[in-house]
Amino acid sequence: MDDTTTPTGEWATIYAERLHHLAGLTQVNADGATPEQAAASAAWSAPFGPPEPSDAVTTGSEVPGPNGPVPVRIYRHADGRTSGAGLVWFHGGGFRHGSLDMPEGDLVARGLVTRTHAVVVSVDYRLCHDGVHHPVPHDDCFAAFRHTVEHAGDLGIDPTRVAVGGASAGGNLAGGVALHGRDAGILLWQSLLAYPVMHASLPEYSPQLLAAVARMPRGIGFVDRVREMNENYLGGPLEEHARDRYAFPGEATDLTGLSPTYIENCEFDDLRASGERYAAQLADAGVDVTLVTAAGVPHGHLNAIGSPLTAATLDRFAERLTR
Repeated sequence: MDDTTTPTGEWATIYAERLHHLAGLTQVNADGATPEQAAASAAWSAPFGPPEPSDAVTTGSEVPGPNGPVPVRIYRHADGRTSGAGLVWFHGGGFRHGSLDMPEGDLVARGLVTRTHAVVVSVDYRLCHDGVHHPVPHDDCFAAFRHTVEHAGDLGIDPTRVAVGGASAGGNLAGGVALHGRDAGILLWQSLLAYPVMHASLPEYSPQLLAAVARMPRGIGFVDRVREMNENYLGGPLEEHARDRYAFPGEATDLTGLSPTYIENCEFDDLRASGERYAAQLADAGVDVTLVTAAGVPHGHLNAIGSPLTAATLDRFAERLTR
């Protein structure tokens, strides 16, 4: 199999064959899109094949939180055996979209349980619309993490092997939970972050990322909308609110003492600048950090159903959970 973690500057074939669908789009799945734009977005995002077979079974539950009950979905292996590893997982969606049922939530959890016999607690945190802003999503996620640690034995989890993880906005929330957990003295095993947005404003691009961005259609980039996305999350201007370290962990002044962290970025993703910068900050703080770039893929590729590249990322996450 080709190495899926060495960027080549080229789109993976399965995506290269679809790039023409993005011609003229300013944003994939934009609100108010014309029928033609909606059809182009759907063609870009269509499954590449059937979902992976899954051996996971689920249970719905709620945990108490400061904003009211937080719905969670607990994934276990169908054979009833657990490895002792636990993962509290947060889906992405720009802080205002997404759900437990999106592939980045449901299929990721199923894939990891099937591979590892871990227990995954997927969190249905409150989204930022209708007056909801930070710290509400963070509070929901931290409540789910704390509850999982406190009730680890009931879930079949070793309390010393509770990890947090998430994708995109969910990666941000996982990073905030890790910081909060450190400050509260709650043991965290490790963090697994997929293409996270860790800074209020995008850091400077590396030369390699500049070259990749030059090959990205405008419709899948974030440079034109990351400020609006983050200000909606904060509920106000970045200049007034962005210094809350739990809101954007990359803005924290002290990252020492954090648990080992795995960060996997996407090659064709301008948010990669944030993941790369955060990895460097963690390393400077003496944190055990591993940084990987998934080659040839766009932001959000864990939502790609039936993609072998998604499966490869889940394999790498599973390796962390079976340590």
